Amino acid sequence: MTANDVSPDLWEGFDLTAEDIAGPVWDEPVPLKSRPALPPFPVDALPGWLAGMVRGVAEETQTPTDLAGCLALAVLATAAGGRVKVCVRGHWREPVNIYTAVALPPGNRKSAVFDLMVSPLLAAEKALIELSGPVRAEAETMVRLAKAAADKAAGKAAAAEPDQRAALTAEAVELAQAVDEMSVPAVPQLVADDVTPENIGTLLDQQGGRIACLSAEGELFDIIAGRYSGKPNMGMFLKGHAGDMVRVNRQGREAQHVDAPAVTIGLAVQPEVLDALSRIDGADGRGLLARFLYSKPLSLVGRRNLTPELLDEQVTAAYGRRLSGLTLALADWTDPALLQLTPEADAVLLAFQKVTESRLGPDGSYAPIVKWASKRDGAVARIAGLLHLAAHLEDGWHKPIEAATMAAATELGDYFTAHALDVFDTMSADPAHDAALTVLAQLVTSGTTQFTKRELFRMLRRADFPAIGDLDPALTLLEEHGWIRQVPPPPRTGRGGRPPSPRYETHPRIPRSA
Repeated sequence: MTANDVSPDLWEGFDLTAEDIAGPVWDEPVPLKSRPALPPFPVDALPGWLAGMVRGVAEETQTPTDLAGCLALAVLATAAGGRVKVCVRGHWREPVNIYTAVALPPGNRKSAVFDLMVSPLLAAEKALIELSGPVRAEAETMVRLAKAAADKAAGKAAAAEPDQRAALTAEAVELAQAVDEMSVPAVPQLVADDVTPENIGTLLDQQGGRIACLSAEGELFDIIAGRYSGKPNMGMFLKGHAGDMVRVNRQGREAQHVDAPAVTIGLAVQPEVLDALSRIDGADGRGLLARFLYSKPLSLVGRRNLTPELLDEQVTAAYGRRLSGLTLALADWTDPALLQLTPEADAVLLAFQKVTESRLGPDGSYAPIVKWASKRDGAVARIAGLLHLAAHLEDGWHKPIEAATMAAATELGDYFTAHALDVFDTMSADPAHDAALTVLAQLVTSGTTQFTKRELFRMLRRADFPAIGDLDPALTLLEEHGWIRQVPPPPRTGRGGRPPSPRYETHPRIPRSA
């Protein structure tokens, strides 16, 4: 019997649609943009002795090579900062000091990596202190004797007969002026840690225009944000990166004047510290964010080798010897060494510049980071200068930068660009976005077609969602994008008690792929 054989009155009440039987039809979900995999640090771009140290430190500490690699560039910049400039083209010159910031969660042994990578700088600093000891002692003695002579002359002039007072006064004034022109060299210092912007100015004035801030913590950002002053204070760090002249005049203190300051920064921070940095008033508008080379490697915590290969002592000794040697060789330079480019190196950099320029427009891939990307060519020139010095430790300042070195610098430039795109995307992203991706990944893994909010909470890590209420923004975003929908709650029985946990259906595509 067919449907045509059935009396029409029997169909009454059965005019059901597909939605009545199977539920509402699902629309195509709106994809959630997932973050692309970021490239690893290109260790092979470093000279052999430096690459060996980076790999060895990363292996022994079981940390990403990005941490030791970025710090290797920062320690090179500490050794050479303020003493070397790269002559790119025409009047375009780049100092070789850099700002790096590596973002890693707690438990990644950042302090251990810093100790291994920075210790040769501290040894060089100690050697500089010892070498300058006799010079400082002599200067202190000369100042003390000159001051005593000036005081004696002033007393003699004060007690002189009127006919002799003018001559003796002139002598006393001349001696006092000589004392004012004398100075005692400051105790050498290469690295500072917990310093205020005001202290940075003083250190630059004392240390011949250069200082480095290297730290396994992100406290420097708190200081810039105004921990001590109550308001953001970043001017010294803006000028210290660009090499713009610093003049500081404060009441009751001697004026500080630095023609070409060179500040180097090498930090390892927790990822959320970068988000806090973006919220510092003026940090983006004034260009502080654009001055950093960022790195966001994947943490190895939870999958580390518990019996790693230990760092070779010969590699450590060679690293310490070469880094200290470079530091001491450049320590007494007053005028910076000027590094030229070979024509081939210039061609490599020009090709890199063309790529940058083509992507800076409103529709270009670098449009979201236009301020940062506008500085990436200069950053590559700085990195090339550092790689060149590391490859020619004894006479690099007498040789031009070659094409192979510039090519290695562009490889590092591409690495930092990829990470900068991710960092700035995270800074501007909806906080619920990453949480929604985490929930969606869990739903794909479990393959569930329905779940309650409480069931989902039990599936997820407490580190990601400490309280059940933390799920709400993620669930709302997933519902807006069409990946889940809430099932109407069943009628209440009137018996009271806790309402049932909200129940959701998942899009049919979820169990297969998202």
